[in-house]
This record gives sequence, C-alpha cells and structure tokens, in this order.
Amino acid sequence: MKLLLALAASACLSLGTSSTQAQAPAPAKLLAAQSEIAFQVKQSGVPIDGKFRRFDAQLVLDPKAPQTGSVTLSIDTASATVGFAESDAELPQPLWFGAAKFPQATFRSTGMQGAGAGRLQVTGKLAIKGTTQDVVVPVAITQSGGLSSATGEFVVKRLDFKVGDKEWADVSLVANDVKVKFKLVFSGLGPL
Repeated sequence: MKLLLALAASACLSLGTSSTQAQAPAPAKLLAAQSEIAFQVKQSGVPIDGKFRRFDAQLVLDPKAPQTGSVTLSIDTASATVGFAESDAELPQPLWFGAAKFPQATFRSTGMQGAGAGRLQVTGKLAIKGTTQDVVVPVAITQSGGLSSATGEFVVKRLDFKVGDKEWADVSLVANDVKVKFKLVFSGLGPL
C-alpha cells in the first residue's frame, strides 16, 4: 500500500511539474485608447510632431523571465497624422508611407533581455514600406492600478525605408533621423 501511495504521489508531482513548465504566460491585452505611438522629424530644422492613430500590439511576457517573451506590433500606415490637412493627405502617398501598397508597418521581436528593474532591451525586425531593418529598443515598464505601461523611444533613418523618397530625399528639407516614442498600456501582465 505504501508503494502505491508513493507512486501516486510521484505521478501527481511529475504531472504538476510538467503542466507548470508547459504553461506560458497569457498574452497581455493592449488598451489602445490609453496608448500612443508618436514620431518627431525636423523639417527645415523645425521639429514636427506626429502620431499613428491606429495600431495593435501582442505582448507575451513573464517579467521574471523576460528572455522568454515576445512582442509584435502592427501600425496602420494610413493613420499617420501631423495635424496639418495638406501634410496628412501626403503621408499615405507612394513617396511617403505608400499605404495603398504597404498598409502595415510591423515590429516583431527576436529577443528580449532584462536591463535592470523594470527595464528591457528588445531586439527585433522593423518593416516599413517593404524594407526590414534590425532595431534595438530600450523599454521601461511601470505598473499602477493593475495596468502596465511600456514606454520607450528610439531613432530610425527614414531613408533606410524610402519614406520621403525622390525630391523629399534631401535631408536639408526633411531630416533623415526620425524619433519614435511610444507608450503602450496593457492589462493582464504579471507583477514585476
């Protein structure tokens, strides 16, 4: 009888261990209305601020084991706005985002690592207008009231993606460096 109980206990423990190991964290839910993806570029030396109005993100992250996490971000390129009607009408055109042919810009992580308390270094592939580049994105995560905010900023070279092509390739008119800033708010992320 003792042998049967020992075998049963052993089986239960091994089942419990394997099911725990197999469980990945549930995806966190993006709260788009509280989130923002913005950009800044200089035109003739003057900073112009813009944003994307429509985007989505999928985040799977165990804050205790960030190297197992992943993030995918998709941005509706036709939703870019700088707040000026004439410029907003030009942004989806072929010389800029080419939204009819390339309706989505995407970021897919290829790796994550912890970089200190509440900080991550995320590497991934950024695809805009049919061109893909490797990028490294520093991310800070803060938590309050059951929500998690992932914030950060990085710089991309617009001409690497042929954004602002042909006559707009002159960097004295529109700078090549574009600063991208984001605040993505999620529910359902585990505690840091």
